[in-house]
Amino acid sequence: MTSFRPTQPSRGISTAGRLARLAGALGVAALLAACQADEIGYGYGPKDQRPVSPKTLEAMKKLNMKLSSPVLMRIFKEENKFEVWKMNASGRYALLKSYDICRWSGNLGPKVKEGDRQAPEGFYPITPGLMNPKSDWYLAFNTGFPNAYDRANGRTGTALMVHGSCSSRGCYAMTDPQIQEIYALAREAFRGGQKAFQLQAFPFRLDGKNMAKHWNDPNMPFWKMLKEGYDTFEMTHQEPKVDVCGRKYVFNANPAEPLDTVAACPVDLGQPKELVASLQTRAKADYAEAEVMFAKLENDRKAEEDKRIQLALAAEKRKADAEKAKAEAELARIEAERNPSTIARLFGAEPNPDAGITIGPVIVPPTGAPVPIADPRGPQIHAVALAEPVEQERASAISRLFSFVTGGDKAPAAAPIIPVAAAAPALPTPATPALVPAIPAQGAPVAAAPAATAVPAITAAAPIPPLPGQPAPAVTGQPGAVAQPTAPQIACAAPGVVVPAGTPPCPSLAAAPAVDPTPTARDKSILDRIGSWF
Repeated sequence: MTSFRPTQPSRGISTAGRLARLAGALGVAALLAACQADEIGYGYGPKDQRPVSPKTLEAMKKLNMKLSSPVLMRIFKEENKFEVWKMNASGRYALLKSYDICRWSGNLGPKVKEGDRQAPEGFYPITPGLMNPKSDWYLAFNTGFPNAYDRANGRTGTALMVHGSCSSRGCYAMTDPQIQEIYALAREAFRGGQKAFQLQAFPFRLDGKNMAKHWNDPNMPFWKMLKEGYDTFEMTHQEPKVDVCGRKYVFNANPAEPLDTVAACPVDLGQPKELVASLQTRAKADYAEAEVMFAKLENDRKAEEDKRIQLALAAEKRKADAEKAKAEAELARIEAERNPSTIARLFGAEPNPDAGITIGPVIVPPTGAPVPIADPRGPQIHAVALAEPVEQERASAISRLFSFVTGGDKAPAAAPIIPVAAAAPALPTPATPALVPAIPAQGAPVAAAPAATAVPAITAAAPIPPLPGQPAPAVTGQPGAVAQPTAPQIACAAPGVVVPAGTPPCPSLAAAPAVDPTPTARDKSILDRIGSWF
């Protein structure tokens, strides 16, 4: 038994959704139609049978040309131009259309061998059999390479075409609309009775100005040979008659016998003498212009090249000088770190490479006592001066100068400490007590003790303080003054000397350094001392 299910409305698809999908489908169709229109350029039906565009037909009408009249096509590599010429009512060719070549392969110069990817140069007859309506590159026609000249010179290559798709591997590539119109114009000329149209492929327009730019090119002899056919068309606007003999092109020949492409050409080729004379005059003028322009261009080129060379050399020199200066500065820095210069030795202590800081000379007082030196690296490190005075070998130049002016290059050596016990050995007890006279002023000689006691004289740096209750000895402040004589008094008890009871022992004294006895010399200014040298 078959069961029936009631019809349910579809889910998720609304009327608005259906309209949106329909609009999208129409948009895609329009896009595809646009692509197709761009591809075909114009017209309908098979692409090889589509008609010539109305715009081109209008141009033909203005130039007094028929749709079925013969055509001639020219290619200029350097200018990147493809020209279509068509015969008008006068029987001469006139320029109908000029197209920009989409792409061509190789460099200026002819094709020589298979695989060199060069686009051919020369004169090629295109017959209906070379037209290719089913080309993989939209539409195409074969150039017919190699022609009689190419074969006579052993040149090889196949399938060198003018086609669409804007892609070239040894060919001349056009856009699809361009090749469609070119193909239609050739087709209509064939239908009008033209058995073959001439394709002329040149590196550039063969006039004096353009030839001057390539005067030293190794292909120039080949291009001069093509120039005769180029000039023939330029002067007459008629298709030049092309033959080959002696492995070279010959133009406008009417020989009595057929020409051999390899054998030498006959002396008389039957060319029109007036045309030959005109062609020779034109060629001579173009070659003279080319030589003059080439010389000028060559001078300009050399001047520009010299300028570039000079600029390059100057840039290299600046770079080298900068690198040299940088290297010298680096060497100087390294040398300064390893061996300080003379200026550094004169005006400052030699840098310590371990600590990385400079420590000035240590000054030791005359007493020889150890003095702590403040270290700039912190309180953790202290330099302690030696008890024995040390000569500072690397004092600054300013310190040396002032020490010299003030009386000497070296600091005075401190007198060693002489213990009293060592200076005064024990002696036998004298019959009479020894009396020690008062100590004179600083720098004055000490009076000797009585001979009975034989106590050596002691030179003190400062007067011995008097005993309690005793008056201080009188000392004058003038140089050379001697203490006033007073009654002998026992100031202190020297070791080994019998003195009255209660006399305090003499303290140990260190020899005082010599003092300049002339105070006026100490008071002179530094400038006076320096002036006295002169």
